[in-house]
Amino acid sequence: MSAHAETNVRPEPDPELGAIADFVLRTDVGTAETFATARYCLMDSLGCALLALRYPACLRHLGPIVPGTTVPHGARVPGTPYQLDPVKAAFDIGCTIRWLDYNDTWLAAEWGHPSDNLGAILAVADYRSRLAVAAGEPPFTVHDVLVAASQAHEVQGVLALENSFNRVGLDHVVLVKVASTAVATRLLGGTRQHIIDAVSQAWVDGQSLRTYRHAPNAGPRKSWAAGDATSRAVRLALLTTHGEPGLASPLSAPTWGFEAVSFRGQKLRLPRPFGSYVMDNILFKVAYPAEFHAQTAAECGVQLHPQVRDRLDQVDRIIVTTQEPAIRIISKTGPLHNPADRDHCIQYIVAVALLCGDVSADAYEDQSAADPRIDRLRAKMEVVEDPRYSREYLEADKRSIANAVQVFFTDGSATNKVAVEYPLGHRRRRAEGIPLLVEKFRTNLATRFTGAKRDAIALLFLDAAKLDSTPVPALMDLLAADWGTEGAINSR
Repeated sequence: MSAHAETNVRPEPDPELGAIADFVLRTDVGTAETFATARYCLMDSLGCALLALRYPACLRHLGPIVPGTTVPHGARVPGTPYQLDPVKAAFDIGCTIRWLDYNDTWLAAEWGHPSDNLGAILAVADYRSRLAVAAGEPPFTVHDVLVAASQAHEVQGVLALENSFNRVGLDHVVLVKVASTAVATRLLGGTRQHIIDAVSQAWVDGQSLRTYRHAPNAGPRKSWAAGDATSRAVRLALLTTHGEPGLASPLSAPTWGFEAVSFRGQKLRLPRPFGSYVMDNILFKVAYPAEFHAQTAAECGVQLHPQVRDRLDQVDRIIVTTQEPAIRIISKTGPLHNPADRDHCIQYIVAVALLCGDVSADAYEDQSAADPRIDRLRAKMEVVEDPRYSREYLEADKRSIANAVQVFFTDGSATNKVAVEYPLGHRRRRAEGIPLLVEKFRTNLATRFTGAKRDAIALLFLDAAKLDSTPVPALMDLLAADWGTEGAINSR
């Protein structure tokens, strides 16, 4: 006969929880460069959200759970007529920002898209501001959103530096949920203890598997997974600020904690203090809506397009030289079943670039994918790793995302080997990339708004002082649109 009893001495909270809470409670984050980058991040993310509204597969996820529901003081969903509770608004905003795989990116041991957190930040800031105005109190301004965005970028990105969730089969949206929970709790008026408690709940949630990002199961869920994470974050923040207690050791608890159960016994690492490192070094997708490891491959293909377009029937083989993460994430052979499958295939992206001299969001739709030349080119591709590309991908002073493409023809001739090591959206190419990012925003605005309203939005985002001081509800009202009314383009 044996007996066993667990020791029920509650420990101090895991130190990572306190570090996140202490950082999120600060408002002195970043430099002038940090906030300039954060403005471009907000601008670009909203543009991506507006562009996504052209696609019915995205639209079907939007709106109240129960049709016709109205929410007094609810949060707006940009580009739509919806005003929703903050949990569903976070889902809708996060879903649209992420839908086309066109928003900003962070690459390290873990990958991800820190602007996904804007789903939670905008929903909560708008909701809380509308409540404040109704009570005669001041609303949040866009500057408050930029502070929260910089904090969420930092929490997600620093946790991604040396913690590889993908290697244990977990999706990076776990970090979206953790970062969004922290900043949402603070925006809801939570204390340090509230933030610790809410973040503990985010860690003990069952975390999403990466199954929906990889062959043979890649599909649309990868486009709404971040929206799902932000909405869960807002729900946890609301529960906690309404009195739900947290857990002391969600990460480190023997047998039952995250590290033991989901991280194969590894210790979660915080390799550097929280600051503004991530926002300062964020990667923008300037030119191509494609998984970021293929951004420079698309650039290579576009450069080679003039040499290949008239010799397609003479192509013998195509060598794509890349980094190890690209091979692990987006190198695929065989049928591609949907747009989400295609935008996570480096062979497909290179084929489209070689054929068309561009890669657009429409390139992944069924009509474009029906072009038999794409699969013929895919079948002739060999994807190989360059160890230097893999090494410099992780080096803190480089963080390159390199690719090279060379096309060989049946007569024995070949194109030059075109290599691009830093994509347009990299910090090393900011001067070149920012004007194109602004143009991207203008183009995306034109898919949803016309005339004076389109121009007013564009001018606001180019006036830093005016944008910073704009109340969040005013911004969200400006971005709202009725389906098909004057001032908005009906894409339904």
